[in-house]
Amino acid sequence: MTHAQSPPVSTTQPARNIVIVGGGIIGCTTAYYLASHPKFDGTSTTITLVEASKNGVAQGASGKAGGLVAKWAYPKELVDVSFQEHVRLAKAHDGTARWGWRFVNCGSWEGRGEPAGGESGSGVGAGGRRKSLEKTLGLDPYSQEVIRKRAETGLPGDLNWVDPALTEAYSPMAPAGATAQVHPYLFTTSMLELAQARGVTIVQGKVTKVDVDGSTRRVRGVTYTTDADTPSMPTHTVAATHVILAAGAWSPKLVPTLPIVGTRAHSITIKPRPGTHIAPYVLFTEIALPSVGGGRVSPEIYARPTDEVYCCGPGDDSVVPETVDEVEVDAQACESIREHVASISPELRSGEVDRRQACFLPVVSSGGGPIVGEAKDIAEGLLIATGHTCWGICNAPGTAKAIAELVFEGKIHCANLNKLKPSRFL
Repeated sequence: MTHAQSPPVSTTQPARNIVIVGGGIIGCTTAYYLASHPKFDGTSTTITLVEASKNGVAQGASGKAGGLVAKWAYPKELVDVSFQEHVRLAKAHDGTARWGWRFVNCGSWEGRGEPAGGESGSGVGAGGRRKSLEKTLGLDPYSQEVIRKRAETGLPGDLNWVDPALTEAYSPMAPAGATAQVHPYLFTTSMLELAQARGVTIVQGKVTKVDVDGSTRRVRGVTYTTDADTPSMPTHTVAATHVILAAGAWSPKLVPTLPIVGTRAHSITIKPRPGTHIAPYVLFTEIALPSVGGGRVSPEIYARPTDEVYCCGPGDDSVVPETVDEVEVDAQACESIREHVASISPELRSGEVDRRQACFLPVVSSGGGPIVGEAKDIAEGLLIATGHTCWGICNAPGTAKAIAELVFEGKIHCANLNKLKPSRFL
């Protein structure tokens, strides 16, 4: 008795044309994870990233954020994947040298500020220092009075860039090894470079529409415009079997039912005077500053490996502009941040402001989020990855890993992200 042989199992991957809308941290990291997936086959799969900015990727929050990576961030199910992926990526690609990966101390600082008074806005903050502070800069930081003050307030002995005399309380926010950082612009651009080395293509253009087949309700591509368009060719299209919407605060311009709003946040970076070492701390502050209306301010301060210091203030509800290139920077908001952080740190007060910037964070207006998954109610093959608020840098690897699994395996395996599914928000 003979048996017919079973036909050979095909190992050929189905044709996939994947389009990612948005060249921020989510889009670029997703491009990397897609191109790194075991089932990615460059002969049957194309990955195209479309970015609206004329200046390249990471022009929004992804290039202007603090870069905090924390085990205590939220949502936990996404953080648990993302944090370990950050560690893995840093080891695999020398993240320490390439994008400033390192573990940092993170604490809550409370105290009073010393306002600059009449020097505010005079240019002193751009490189000079108040004359009355010269003695402070010259004092032995480990005098007996300083040691006593540090012990009373809990201020760490190696936190060398906050005035102990102004400190009322310090408490660590997380144990050692629970908080790390990256330089967001360098991390985002590195993810794209690594993705491009695996075959990902980037296109500069503003996506105006996700094209959906009316009969099958499946995505079939995107339409976009460029500055070089002519009357004879006003738009362009890219065919797609999958469209990944990772446009941050701009995502509702393509899917209006998405409950995403933009929160504008201002920040500055400060270069300390040459020879000044800034200990690796991230501080969430509460500063009593009577010269400010309300009396208290709460800037966040992030020391970076190059001794550059990133400082950000509160957000506002300004209208999201048409593209990231049109985001307006309020000079006074940036100056206020400088005044606030300078009021507690001689090192920051005498430093030079290098960048004054603003960006829009994508926030889920209905609460919760981010939104991660396939939006089948709108169209099959439309995947959403947005609404990460201030934790986009932190949660990008977990989001990207989940999206790559959806595309190539049809299901998210790395975590249970059911409460982040688009169907819960749309």
